[in-house]
Amino acid sequence: MSKVWFITGAGRGIGAHIANAALAAGHRVVATGRNLEQLQQAYAGHGERVLCLRLDATQEADAVAAVAQATERFGRIDVLVNNAGYGQLGLFEEVGAEDVERQFQTNVFGLMHVTRAVLPVMRRQRQGHVFNLSSIGGFMGFDGASVYCAAKFAVEGFSESLAPEVAPFGIRVTVVEPGFFRTDFLDAKSVRYGSRRIEDYAGASGQNRSTYEAYNHQQPGDPARLGRVMVTLADMPEPPLHFVAGSDAVGFAEGAFERRRVELQAHAALSVTTDGQF
Repeated sequence: MSKVWFITGAGRGIGAHIANAALAAGHRVVATGRNLEQLQQAYAGHGERVLCLRLDATQEADAVAAVAQATERFGRIDVLVNNAGYGQLGLFEEVGAEDVERQFQTNVFGLMHVTRAVLPVMRRQRQGHVFNLSSIGGFMGFDGASVYCAAKFAVEGFSESLAPEVAPFGIRVTVVEPGFFRTDFLDAKSVRYGSRRIEDYAGASGQNRSTYEAYNHQQPGDPARLGRVMVTLADMPEPPLHFVAGSDAVGFAEGAFERRRVELQAHAALSVTTDGQF
């Protein structure tokens, strides 16, 4: 059955690959992003099956208006893909407060704005699937990515808590945790680094940035394949709450969860001493 996909950040990168995979599978797509002209050029060959809309996810009014236009055109929204976002890298003390707030405004609050706008449509349908794009940085921390990881951890907590709230209405939630994929995520036009310079961090900061830059476009993940996998997940009657994407992500997840298990067991005897007597 043809579904209607509503995708944020669909102009390039993973969002564009998800949109193209959905279209290739016969679905209809609401492609949204900040640059309407870019969207219209990217999807010009798909005719009436694509609705391109300007959407700045940080603006709640934009999300409400885009959802209204989408439902007016297609009558429903079956799949929401919250993909819009960017990477704020850099050592914590070198990232200014305004940059921290901007990261959360886009990667967390923007995601919430769009979700809040779409959920009433899905509740009326008694059906829907929400994909929230997180990262391996949503279940483990990385040196030089504290702010980005903090935002992605927030997406994970939101997704886990939202899932049981909307399940009674036939709405499923999947938080997608990609590893490193060959997109422009690490390009200068996408990623941001700390704007402050602290001498004590000079060596670590420089090394951190050069490591990320050297990895740019060398990542193992294929975004086109991820797009096709997303279509597969959307067709599952019982999709997972968490989906780790990429062989590197599987390795990171196994290591992170094992470290947590070992730490938990090592201190379990002390942990239970905090229980009170009744």
